[in-house]
Formats: sequence, structure tokens, C-alpha cells
Amino acid sequence: MSTHKDEKNGTWYVMVRYHDWKGVKRQKCKRGFATRREAQEWERNFQLQTDGDPDMTFEAFLELYEHDMRPRLKENTWLSKEHMIRTKLLPTFGKKMLSEIETRDIIAWQNELLAYRDEKKQPYSPTYLKGIHNQLVAILNHAVRHYGLKSNPASKVGYIGSKEAEEMQFWTKEEYQRFAEAVMDKPMSYYAFEMLYWCGIREGELLALTPGDFDFKAGTVSISKSYQRLHKEDVITTPKTKKSIRTIRMPKFLCEEMQEYMKSLYGVKKKDRIFPVTKSYLYHEMDRGCRASGVKRIRVHDIRHSHVSLLIDRGFSAVAIADRVGHESIDITYRYAHLFPSKQAEMANKLDDERMVNLNVG
Repeated sequence: MSTHKDEKNGTWYVMVRYHDWKGVKRQKCKRGFATRREAQEWERNFQLQTDGDPDMTFEAFLELYEHDMRPRLKENTWLSKEHMIRTKLLPTFGKKMLSEIETRDIIAWQNELLAYRDEKKQPYSPTYLKGIHNQLVAILNHAVRHYGLKSNPASKVGYIGSKEAEEMQFWTKEEYQRFAEAVMDKPMSYYAFEMLYWCGIREGELLALTPGDFDFKAGTVSISKSYQRLHKEDVITTPKTKKSIRTIRMPKFLCEEMQEYMKSLYGVKKKDRIFPVTKSYLYHEMDRGCRASGVKRIRVHDIRHSHVSLLIDRGFSAVAIADRVGHESIDITYRYAHLFPSKQAEMANKLDDERMVNLNVG
């Protein structure tokens, strides 16, 4: 018998032997179970995990999923997934057997999400709903591909939500300038928003900037890292995608402003962050600046959209804009299609010309 009672504190523990993925024989002890039944249930699930058998609880399978996937993801990406799993999936599916989750269970869960309203009577956004469902699909797909689950019931049911983002908001140049004047009393805030608006960089990219990233002679700033606040610690990671690693040419006035700002930083070293704050600081300053200037409140990330809309308005191509902001050109075309001037009339006129040429030749 591998379940035992700890006579000192009255709890139960399990002692199991197993072979790891290299075939090495190992032993594991798990303590603190209130009842013998709980200890036996854990032992059963552990055995199913080591055997790669899908006949285990969803909660038990998540341990395998984390073990497989966490090393492949950035820590902040995993933490976002983990929060969604813990708050939206485990309460419903945690104790269900993985192989016994049915389409009707998924439908009932989806309907609960669709019916949810917060204290302001607001539902979950379409993008959030889609993200939650995508996470369940990903977990069950992993079970199908690698652990013998016969099919994925979440895929059969179909999706909820939408990948379409909320209505895109942005400032005109005039609105941004009004906002910038309102935060000019705090130099760090002013120069941070100047970089966000005139370079179109992401918040994490901004907060990771160091003096060594700037080449004022060439008039450029290099984007090669991103800042995150994880586990109450400042963490510097690689950027969001490979395309995000780029060198941006700054307008002359911004070069001069950033030189002025860095001269004001006492004792700053080449690898020190020049904006040693968190994203929440930027959010609070957005609130303050919008109240003071009277411009509409947008998200900090929407300043990036504002930069893109400015470039589109000035006639730059999707390819050129994509290179600057670290996107694929097809993403720029898709996401900002409504901002590009329509070419339909020009196309029709060209076709008219072609038709007339053919008639004249005939």
C-alpha cells in the first residue's frame, strides 16, 4: 500500500515509485491529504500522468501541460495563460475526467461566459471570450496530439467571441499635442509619451530603453528588448516577436529632446533604464493628462495606433509602416485597412482608360 497516515498530524501521504521520461526509476512523496480517499485519488492521477493516459482529471492533465509548454513560452506569456486557466477553466473543468468532457459541458460553460456581467453590467469583450475559448482548445489539442485523447470537444462546439479587437481609437496630431502640453510639468512623463507617439513603440519597449539604445549621431533608437513586471520584480525579456527587433529613425526634434532628457538624469549608466517606472505609472499619467487637456481617454497602447494613423495620413505604404512599428505588412493592411485611402475610383478610371485604348486600336 502506498498511502499512509501521518500519526503526528493526522493527515495522509502518498509514496509512489515511477520511471521518468529517461527511464530512470524515481520515488515521489506527496503529503498533506485530509483523507485517505484524497490521497488515493492523487495517486491514481499521478499514475495516469506518468503513463500518459487521458483518463485523468483536467486538473491533473494541466500539470503535464504546464511541464510541456512553460519552457517554450516567455514567462509573462505563461502567466497570462495561467491566470486564464486558473480563473476561467479550472472552476468548471478541474474535477472532470479529461476523457469524459463532452460538447454539452463546453456549451454550458460558454453560455455562462456569455451571460456574465460585471458590476457595471458590462459583458466580457469579444476578444477576451475568444481568448478564453482558444486556451481550452489549445489544452485539449495538446491532449489529442500527445496523450491519446480521441477528440477535442471544444473544437467541435465552435468558437465564441471574435478576434476582431474593440473599436480602434487614436488621437489626431492636434489631440496628442494638447495632451503632451498637459503632462509637460513632469519631464519623465512628457518624454516617455513623446517616444510612444513619434516612434510608435510598445509600452514594454519604451520602459526597457537604456542610453545605449540611442545613436544620436545617426538619429536612431534600437528596439531589442521589452520590460515586464513579474513576481514583483523588474524583468527584461526579448521583444514580442522577431519582427519587433528593429532600428527606428527618430525625427530631429525628438533626438534633441531625448539628448536633453538624458543629460538631466543624474548618474545614469549605459545599461540603466531611462524610464524607471512601471506600466501603471503610464496609465495614471494618461488619466491625468486627459483630464487636464480635455482630450478623449484612450489606452496607452492606442498611442501606437495614433502613430500608425499619422503615417497612413501622410501617405506611407503598409510595408514602410510595418518596418517601423515591428509588424508584418499584411497585419498593417488588415488592421488599418479602413484608414488607407480608397483606390476603387482610381482603379475604375484606369480600367476605363484601358477600354478606350482597346476601342481606338480596333
